[in-house]
Amino acid sequence: MHAILDVQGLSKHFQLFDQNALIPSCAEVALKVYAGQLTALVGPTGAGKSSVLKCIFRTYLPSAGRLFYRDGSDNLVDLAHASEQQILELRSREIGFVTQFLHCLPRKSALEVVSAPLLKRGIAAPEAQEKAAELLQLLNVPQRLWHVPPATFSGGEKQRINLARGLIARPRLLLLDEPTASLDPATTERVIDLLQSIKAEGVAMLAIFHQPELVTRLAEQAVRLSPPKMTTQTNLLETCA
Repeated sequence: MHAILDVQGLSKHFQLFDQNALIPSCAEVALKVYAGQLTALVGPTGAGKSSVLKCIFRTYLPSAGRLFYRDGSDNLVDLAHASEQQILELRSREIGFVTQFLHCLPRKSALEVVSAPLLKRGIAAPEAQEKAAELLQLLNVPQRLWHVPPATFSGGEKQRINLARGLIARPRLLLLDEPTASLDPATTERVIDLLQSIKAEGVAMLAIFHQPELVTRLAEQAVRLSPPKMTTQTNLLETCA
């Protein structure tokens, strides 16, 4: 079975010009993600777990390494070197990302925010909103909030909208950054059931969980990261060369 995602030697650093230093965020990360399986990133704070997800989604441009993604046509795309147009197309059709924080247009209702990924795929508005409503109900979002902009919601309510938007389109590769961090126990259980059902449909997942027991329950494999050591600009550049 081919991996949907094969990450080889991924490193990311940030440059501090005034101090002539590079701050490493993650270093020499290697992992594989398979269809119908969840790979968990584990490790202490500062190990660069979120940076790995952002490099794969190309929110960050990797400093080094190869990120081979096998698309729906069985073509290999190196996400580290793909064009912006390629990345945008993959985001709209194949790669989803549930972040820790909800970012959306302030005047859009929760129903509009959640149904937007389906509309982008050409699904008619009535069907898209029906599917969005089903998912909002499953995630315990009160119906009185469906037509209200999520900017006014509590942290837990915003995260439920964030999850619904990320899960509704069933991407081939789903990135999850602490998706249950702000949820109550009952909603967390519903999310676990939903992730299990999505895995059964063949979706590949790479996830960060703040609760170790969720890794045990959901992950087929775990990749442990260690915090990279800060070094001088010259030394780090030599390491990455």
